[in-house]
Amino acid sequence: MSSITLTNITKFYGDVQVIQNFSEFFNDHEFITLLGPSGCGKTTMLRMIAGFEKPSGGEIKIDDRIVSAPGIFVPPNLRGIGMVFQSYAVWPHMNVFDNVAYPLKIQKFSRGEIQKKVENILEAVHLSPYINRMPNELSGGQQQRVALARALVANPKVLLLDEPLSNLDSKLRESMRFEIKEIQKNFGITVVYVTHDQTEAMAMSDRIIVFDHGVVQQADTPLNIYKNPANEFVADFVGTINFIEGKVNQNFIEFKGGQKMEYTGDKRGSVIVAVRPENISLRRDKGILKGRMLQSYYLGDINDCRVDVDGTVFRVTAPSHTYGEFSDLKNSEVWLDFSEYLVF
Repeated sequence: MSSITLTNITKFYGDVQVIQNFSEFFNDHEFITLLGPSGCGKTTMLRMIAGFEKPSGGEIKIDDRIVSAPGIFVPPNLRGIGMVFQSYAVWPHMNVFDNVAYPLKIQKFSRGEIQKKVENILEAVHLSPYINRMPNELSGGQQQRVALARALVANPKVLLLDEPLSNLDSKLRESMRFEIKEIQKNFGITVVYVTHDQTEAMAMSDRIIVFDHGVVQQADTPLNIYKNPANEFVADFVGTINFIEGKVNQNFIEFKGGQKMEYTGDKRGSVIVAVRPENISLRRDKGILKGRMLQSYYLGDINDCRVDVDGTVFRVTAPSHTYGEFSDLKNSEVWLDFSEYLVF
């Protein structure tokens, strides 16, 4: 399949800069996710790769071919890309076969070739029994697979997906994540995927690129994005995390309520300690920080607690068996121990 090289990409809408000097290399067969909140520039970046938007500056290459640069612009239909949109864009007046066959008819494939290619791709996306169905006879997940089959049927170099699961219910979204990842592996295709859902990004990606206001905050593996976020924005956007302000004083961090924790790092002055809920243990006796239990919620798989530490509310996701141990401690003193934490 293909690699993508992006060099110093910028994009302005009038005086507003939505992408700032974006440079990255997407490897052949890699699953890349552009992740960030609404309006951060991720969909604009995808549309520039596809050719639906022109960059204000910079160069885009698919393999060794320049498809966008000053004085050069290859239209979308000549870039060898497949695109799946948030809205499915399945034509309601065509059955499944004709929807998927459409790109091949445009490219003047023979009737026999079209029949074979469509049947093969529908089998790959588990839609063979629905080949003659109309879109209004399909579920949302089936319509999304039709759109995926149509994007893949012409054997594109790159598959681009713009929030393709956002219109599905939570259980269907979860199953479709794994289906898309499995299809990507089977086809060996390079995928660039846009989402604001960090769970999707973590489950599917080889690498995640986190955007905020058109600026890349971190580009890394899901594990490093979660375990070693580059800054507070990434830590807060990917997963759930607690922040508490403090100040380094020799070998301690002192918090506003006077409590202290040992610290041997190299940060100095005012800092922010960040700790994820699953890395906090609840204790009745001594721990790192003392707090007051506000509430405990039994959610089946976890005991989801809120603990007030001198005005800062911590979320703690303890094992579910602790619910009986701590549910009677509302407004009582508890201690928090940290197995892992970050200091910004």
